[in-house]
Amino acid sequence: MKTNRHLYPMFKEIRNRYIRYIVIGIYMIILLVCMVEVNFLWLFGYSPTAKDIRKPIQNIASEVYTADSVLIGRYFKEDRSPVPYDRISVDVVNALVATEDIRFFKHNGVDYLAILSSIASAIQGDPRGGSTITQQLAKNMYRTRYSQSTGLLGNVPGVGVLVFKLREWLTAYKLENNYDKKEILALYLNTVSFSNNAYGIKTVARRYFNKEASELTATEAAVLIGMLKGTTRYNPVRNPERSLERRNVVLGQMYKAGMLTEVAYEAAKAEPLDLRLGETEELGSGDSYLRTAVERWLEDWCAEKGYDIYVDGLKIYTTINSRVQRHAEEAVANQMGILQQRLENAWRGEIPWRDADGEVIDEFLEGLAKGTTYYAQLDEKYAGNKDSIFHYLNLPKTMEVFTWDGPKEVQYSSMDSLAHYAMMLNAGLMTMDPYNGEIKAWVGGINHQYYKYDHVFQSKRQAGSTFKPFAYLAALEAGMSPCDKYTDKFVRINYVENGEDKVWEPKNADWVFSGREMSLRWAMGRSVNSITAQITEEIGWDKVVDAAHRCGITSPLASVPSVSLGSNDVSVFEMVNAYATFINKGEKVEPILVAEIVDFHGNTIATFKTTATRVISEEVAWLMGYMLRGTMEEPEGTSQALWEWDLWRNNNQIGGKTGTSSDYVDGWYMGVTKDLVTGVWIGCDERSIHFRNSQTGEGSRTALPVFGKFMERLYLDDSLPYSYGPFPEPGVAINRKYNCPSPRITRPDSTRIDSIAPLELPDTFPEIPIDLEELEQKIDIENPGVEEQEDVDRQALLDEQQSHNRIRIRYPSKK
Repeated sequence: MKTNRHLYPMFKEIRNRYIRYIVIGIYMIILLVCMVEVNFLWLFGYSPTAKDIRKPIQNIASEVYTADSVLIGRYFKEDRSPVPYDRISVDVVNALVATEDIRFFKHNGVDYLAILSSIASAIQGDPRGGSTITQQLAKNMYRTRYSQSTGLLGNVPGVGVLVFKLREWLTAYKLENNYDKKEILALYLNTVSFSNNAYGIKTVARRYFNKEASELTATEAAVLIGMLKGTTRYNPVRNPERSLERRNVVLGQMYKAGMLTEVAYEAAKAEPLDLRLGETEELGSGDSYLRTAVERWLEDWCAEKGYDIYVDGLKIYTTINSRVQRHAEEAVANQMGILQQRLENAWRGEIPWRDADGEVIDEFLEGLAKGTTYYAQLDEKYAGNKDSIFHYLNLPKTMEVFTWDGPKEVQYSSMDSLAHYAMMLNAGLMTMDPYNGEIKAWVGGINHQYYKYDHVFQSKRQAGSTFKPFAYLAALEAGMSPCDKYTDKFVRINYVENGEDKVWEPKNADWVFSGREMSLRWAMGRSVNSITAQITEEIGWDKVVDAAHRCGITSPLASVPSVSLGSNDVSVFEMVNAYATFINKGEKVEPILVAEIVDFHGNTIATFKTTATRVISEEVAWLMGYMLRGTMEEPEGTSQALWEWDLWRNNNQIGGKTGTSSDYVDGWYMGVTKDLVTGVWIGCDERSIHFRNSQTGEGSRTALPVFGKFMERLYLDDSLPYSYGPFPEPGVAINRKYNCPSPRITRPDSTRIDSIAPLELPDTFPEIPIDLEELEQKIDIENPGVEEQEDVDRQALLDEQQSHNRIRIRYPSKK
């Protein structure tokens, strides 16, 4: 034999031929093992090293928690959350051993008796597996049969299987030499796939029975372990009858192995599947504004520190309070159903997408369609033939759409679906602690499954009158006081924009200028456009832009006179951050969404704290808080609709600002209390679809109720630390006059409407009878000392007041 002659000099000392052959065989095996281990000439593929065995690399899901430790989301490539052996039900271990490897505790990684039995069964036409749990662990954890682990011989038919098996055996021996049996069982149960990207017993226990792995019963364990024979075929959701049949086979194996008594076996076999599906799939699917916001928040940190939240098994603790978040989501959902019905009623029987002149926008839906993936596919398939493309886009089909009454099955074409979703109002809400920057609630939209766009951070819309406080801030910084007075009158401002001469003539929302002299606090409280424009002209619109940027607005702002009325696009996130500066004594804090990150081993690897920078003086900051309270406290302030909710116990104080953009496209409310700053935005994603008038579309009627409902829920929740109470007293001397009570108004006022857009007036008005005697008495009350003014024509004043009163009655509007 040629090989013998070649090897003979090495073994010539061995006289006995049979022993010599045995030694040569052992030598060849050792040589083969060494060649496999080093992947000689790339023939055998990757084999795990001793380091790989001691520190196995697993793709472990990271989990996102609220500040009060409620799981709100997960990130994973493989949905896996490892659990130690002592937190796995003994029934799970028994079911696994009885079904997959009854001699598990007797072999050292490879069960030769099982292999021989498998070969015999195959010869008899009943093939059975002979792999041990340890071998399966080697395959699961080190991918011993995956293409990237295959060497050149792996591609040779027949030889490849032998190479796979050899590497699997070697890896199994390594595992047995490094781990005890309990550790191997834990590793296996944490790495095995249960299909649908669910890995490990903890994940699958939550998914199908909504409980921890330690709580699983024998019947539940049998269902899950039974899936390992065929994760789709025996899936209890997809194939419950097969799953039940397989479960009973597993229970039978446990009974045969003495792990169940006959009574327990018979009782378990008679039980139904009794699935209690958990929320693991939802949490891991990405259908959460919060989960997406946290991922975006950590993007730079992960890149800098070298972490991958999809595989590193991190625990990410946010600043979100789960109860505050729940109250916010419920307040939004409660109001949005009402608003959606209101919008649909406003346009019933009419096409809602209109341009600035109120004309229907041609090919509006066609434009939306062109941005879809389906359109791109049809465009490619039919070479741009519009007739063919829109033929298919207009074909009705059964689909499920989002409605506020729950998902609804409809017969819609793709164009119908686009129209349905374009008409849906959306929302954004964010609540923040103004002192430490911690974000307590984040509602990015109405439903992440249908609307991925985040309306807290990503969406930027015209802020309307919620931007006015920055004009008043700039005025205070210029030396004015809340008691300085301006007259509500017609204003014309000439300015230059990009080298072009322009004229701006802002109107109050109802086109009426009262001629009334008003303090700055009263003017801001009632949101008077004309006075805001006057102070903007006086101090300079560049100063308004600077004030907004210093407080926390990061979006670019066009420096034009209308900046004070919110003509620029900003996000809810920016506005909340900026308003927080007023409450935090003039120090701007950086909002914080993530507080702490813990690695898989329980070590804290990162903590996040805000940074504070003084951007306005403490005196001016306190005065701005006082000015914001004016929307509740000044006559006919624009926040006074908040009286509707239970918010006013224990001398509670709330400040805020409503806002409405042109044509009622965007409704805003910014609310501040002694503890929190909250921003709410309401509107359609398509700006050409909006409410039609102030009575339905103002921020006071869309966004403010969300704030009212939200704060009422917070105050009534005794488990939360937020209480009624007044704003803090100033911590520094206030060196300018601010306490100047405004005269009480007993009639609706023309300036109470809060919108960039002018009010649409009716063509005719009903005659309103006027009691002249009563009106004279009101004149005496509101104009003290008028009798002493000889140059005053009393009848003229009466006529003017009567005319003004008629105007007030004709254009009523509540804020």
